Amino acid sequence: MTTANRIIYITGGVRSGKSRYAQEIALALSNNPIYLATARIWDNDFKDRIRRHQQDRDERWTNLEEEKHFASLPLDNRVVVIDCVTLWLTNLFTDTKSNTDQCLSVIEQEIQLLKKRPGIFIIISNEIGMGMHADTELGRKFADLQGWANQLIAKQADEAIFMVSGRPIKF
Repeated sequence: MTTANRIIYITGGVRSGKSRYAQEIALALSNNPIYLATARIWDNDFKDRIRRHQQDRDERWTNLEEEKHFASLPLDNRVVVIDCVTLWLTNLFTDTKSNTDQCLSVIEQEIQLLKKRPGIFIIISNEIGMGMHADTELGRKFADLQGWANQLIAKQADEAIFMVSGRPIKF
């Protein structure tokens, strides 16, 4: 059990090892961490991806699912992996009909609530703006939102880690 409050932010590209590394940190800090999934099942492929992620975790894990508002869940004094900001943003972006201001407001409120709670929160996100620009206006709007949300969370984090090819670079 932990009474400290700490946010560890982990970001990187797709398949860079973010989730694996976050889980390693969580298990080093707790024998019974929480894995908080923000995913919404969009199709069968995504359902299979979720199932593969679930199989990566053993009986030590408590699995919770919440698509948008997770700060009110029973997370106090626990080590929690929140996976991931990109899927969380996708849910908010879809439900607000692409309103980036409304999405950022929810993100900021949820992170502020986490900052006030005792626990260690390991937040995973994607760096989607490091490659080519999106072809569509909606895609560019989402990429901008992702970048702003990442900055907001990283600013509140006690530690930031960038994953490259399975290797952590700490800031």
